[in-house]
Amino acid sequence: MTPQPSTIAAAPHLLVVDDDRLVLATLSKGLKYAGFTVSEAYSGEQALQLLQDITPDLAILDISMPGVSGLDVARQLRANTQIPFIFLTAYGDEETVKEATESGAVGYLVKPIDTAQLIPAIKAGLARAADIVELQRSEAQLNHALESSREISIAVGIIMERARLDHEKAFQALRSQARRTRRQVQDLAKSLIAAHETLSQFDA
Repeated sequence: MTPQPSTIAAAPHLLVVDDDRLVLATLSKGLKYAGFTVSEAYSGEQALQLLQDITPDLAILDISMPGVSGLDVARQLRANTQIPFIFLTAYGDEETVKEATESGAVGYLVKPIDTAQLIPAIKAGLARAADIVELQRSEAQLNHALESSREISIAVGIIMERARLDHEKAFQALRSQARRTRRQVQDLAKSLIAAHETLSQFDA
């Protein structure tokens, strides 16, 4: 079944890896026709070589290949990049599925498969990968906010102790000083904590 051509904004770049050159050529041709940008590799070794020069949006990996397997490529992707991957395999046994799942794959399909069946899995995989990146970004922002809050709280406590101010007035004093010196409140808080720790060494 040949998919109809579609228009895909900023066409996602796919890396297709399969040691069966007929499967590789067929899938790559169909995906290009569907509007994707496609890079091909007929071995795990060639895939890793290509990945030194390209950053695809998604990798489609045959699990069972001689030499460097699809699982080996997946481990490299997971360790060194944020490139999501889907597995293709001729086997649907429980152990293979478990390995694929534990590797962090965003999709898993059993051969034989045609392009029309693959496209929904690609779109779902790209969407899931985008969700994961957004969650990681949100977590990083939350950690940054919590760290900022902790440092600001410590700085406010230092001001309360040294200037004999209540919490609200100490916080306002910190903000006012940040505005006067055109600095971020967090940066000023870090400097205040560092200065306090230095002075404390002389009090010891």
